[in-house]
Amino acid sequence: MDVTSYIDYRRITPDKMLKGKSMKRRSFSLFFILMAIMGFSRHSTACTNMIVTSAASADGSVMITYTCDGEFHPHLRHIPAADHELDEYIEIKDWQGNIRGRIKQVPHTYAITNLMNEHQLVIGETTFTGRDELQNKDALLHYWQLMRLALQRAKNAREAIGVIAGLVEEYGYFSEGESISIGDKREAWLMEIIGPGPGGKGAVWVARRIPDGYICAHANKSRIGEFLLDDPENCLYSENVIDLAVKKGYYNPESGEPFNFSNAYCPATPQKLRYTATRVWSIFRKCAPSKEWSADYHRGVKGAEPYPLWIKPDKKLSLKDVMGIMRDHYEGTVYDMTKGVDAGPFGTPNRWRPITWNIDGVDYTWERPISTQQTGFSYVSQSRSWLPDPIGGVLWFGVDDTYFTCYIPLYCGINDIPESYARGNMGEFSTDSAWWVFNFVANYSNLRYSQMKEDIQAVQKELEGKLISLQPAVDMTAKKLFEEDTDLMISYLTDYSRTHAEMVVERWAELGNYLIRKYNDGYTQTKKGRPVETGYPESWLRDVLKQRAEQFELESWNEDSVETQMPY
Repeated sequence: MDVTSYIDYRRITPDKMLKGKSMKRRSFSLFFILMAIMGFSRHSTACTNMIVTSAASADGSVMITYTCDGEFHPHLRHIPAADHELDEYIEIKDWQGNIRGRIKQVPHTYAITNLMNEHQLVIGETTFTGRDELQNKDALLHYWQLMRLALQRAKNAREAIGVIAGLVEEYGYFSEGESISIGDKREAWLMEIIGPGPGGKGAVWVARRIPDGYICAHANKSRIGEFLLDDPENCLYSENVIDLAVKKGYYNPESGEPFNFSNAYCPATPQKLRYTATRVWSIFRKCAPSKEWSADYHRGVKGAEPYPLWIKPDKKLSLKDVMGIMRDHYEGTVYDMTKGVDAGPFGTPNRWRPITWNIDGVDYTWERPISTQQTGFSYVSQSRSWLPDPIGGVLWFGVDDTYFTCYIPLYCGINDIPESYARGNMGEFSTDSAWWVFNFVANYSNLRYSQMKEDIQAVQKELEGKLISLQPAVDMTAKKLFEEDTDLMISYLTDYSRTHAEMVVERWAELGNYLIRKYNDGYTQTKKGRPVETGYPESWLRDVLKQRAEQFELESWNEDSVETQMPY
């Protein structure tokens, strides 16, 4: 992702421009607050979203998942609600700090923690790129700015769509194609948007409401195909959505074929489908295993039927179920990334970038899983209509690889965040940073993945299980406080979210120390501290022998005199 602009959140009015070194320092810090809150980097164009409607979830909550994938160090941030002057503006600057333009501020903005606001509205995204020629670099607003502004200005998903549509109409849309998940405490929508081309006005977009009782998934590929033009309760779109496709030659209305947004603005290729649709397929196969989900489409078989935009799961999904789905490497399928010579002797599903390579003129690609080592942060959100907003909205937030993270609950009513999740940078390892603590454990596990994952997941299960079990009691206490003293309720939720997050980080740091001690120099240490030889799995040893058996074979010229145990 090309980061070329950001928002300066300082207040500016026509008759009062902020000046001086202190203001420059403030602008600099606010820039990084924006980038950290949104969690985006130059490589965060590979994300995965899942949408679960209220009637498809076990507890009745609307859930959104988001993995923000890229090699970067995220910072968790909280922006408080604020009132603004009628003549205030927000400056939009490029990466070098040059002012590109400004937009009007609204009288009141809502509080945000990461990508959930105080009204339980939550937003996630995946970049589908689409047609390069439609990017309008003369426009003002990037998608992550639109997401943040929508969270600050909207109370529900429909309002958020309206905010985004209104902003791009007035100020223009800079980014490539984006699929945006938007959920509130009652509805969930998928909005897809792309530019009109250089010098064009506004943006091209369509938004569809996911029917209650169904789930949706998207992963770097436009998913909205055909849609009704006369169903405003369930489908919204820009006026130019078909006209521009006709003008550009992406769609011929005389063909007799119905208009298809994805075909027009994000045409499929075998490589794109392998990279994107495999993740959607895997989410669907896990949620509805009773159906046969063909691999043909995500393998790029010509003429294969695309996967539906939404499906009904076989059973209602719990919070724990959804967390598990986001930890997928295609285990149990022919694409299982923990199997084969490419997984190494200890079955690691991680594949080092680049994801594609060429040997002897032939192009190859690794699988792209849902769970990947270069995730910056991820979340699973809950928006619950039966609870007051400060209590009903919970962002289960995790840093680094989803497979080896531990999700912490951040209630949307909190007014501060755990410090270790707001510290650190890519240039310096630090145990004060939650991201580095989790990153260390995940990276160290690659030495002996299949063995260490048992230890890591045991702690993960213990901590997440405890936090999920505590949620009803925390909700009940907070609801009682809400009725008596809302300020005390906010303090309670903030303290709970912060202290338990820091407890998780401390426990994870202890886990890292334990792994170093237990798995040292190729041995596995017993509880009594004695190193034990565990060697390699037989299946991998057989693969080695297929290539160079003669090198490793021992001749039995005098078996009785050969020591069977080698010294250290």
